[in-house]
Amino acid sequence: MIGRHNDVLLNPSVERRVIRVRRHWAVLLVALLQTVGILIAVLVLSLLVSRAADLWLVQSLLWYTMVGALVRLAWKVLEWWHEILVVTDKRFMLTTGVIQTKNSMMPITKVTDMSFLRPFFGQILGYGTLRVESAGQKQDLERIDYIPMPEEVFLAISELIFGDKKQPRSHMLEPPPVSRRGRWRIGRGTGQLRPPPIQP
Repeated sequence: MIGRHNDVLLNPSVERRVIRVRRHWAVLLVALLQTVGILIAVLVLSLLVSRAADLWLVQSLLWYTMVGALVRLAWKVLEWWHEILVVTDKRFMLTTGVIQTKNSMMPITKVTDMSFLRPFFGQILGYGTLRVESAGQKQDLERIDYIPMPEEVFLAISELIFGDKKQPRSHMLEPPPVSRRGRWRIGRGTGQLRPPPIQP
C-alpha cells in the first residue's frame, strides 16, 4: 500500500524504536544531474530542430523525452521518501519500495561488529556508509549507504548493542517512558513543584 507507515510493523509493548532515519538526500544527486543534463540537451536540440518545419515529429519526441526524464526523477524521489531505516532495541529493519514494499530485518543479537565510512563527498555533505557484520549468512543490511549523521547513528547503535546499560544514554536514543508516579507534583497548600519521592 502506497504511503503505508512502517511503524505499523512495530509493537510498542515488545520493542522500543531507537532510530528512524531516511537516506541522505545526496542519494538523489546522480539522478538529478542526469535529469538536468537531459533537459539541457533536449532544449538545445529543440531549438535547432524548431527552425525546420518538416521535423515536427522529432521535436515532439524530444519533448516526450523531457517529460520522461522528469517523471523518472519524480519516481526516484518517491522511492527515496519511502525508504526508511528503523532500529529498535530488538532488530534492524529497512523498508523499501513504493508499489511493492520490501522489509529487510536483522535481529540485534546477530550483530558482531559495526563500522562506518565517510567518503570525501560524505564529509562535505554529511553522510556515510554503515557496515554491519553479523553471525551467520549474509544479510541485506550488511552495507547501508548514504546514512545521515553517521557518527551519531553509529554511536547510538553501538551504545544500544555493546554499551553498558548503567551508563548515560546517548541523545539519539529515545528516553524510556516516564511513569505518572515519577512526574513532579504540586505540593498541597504551597502551590510549588516538588520532585517525586526517591525510591530506595
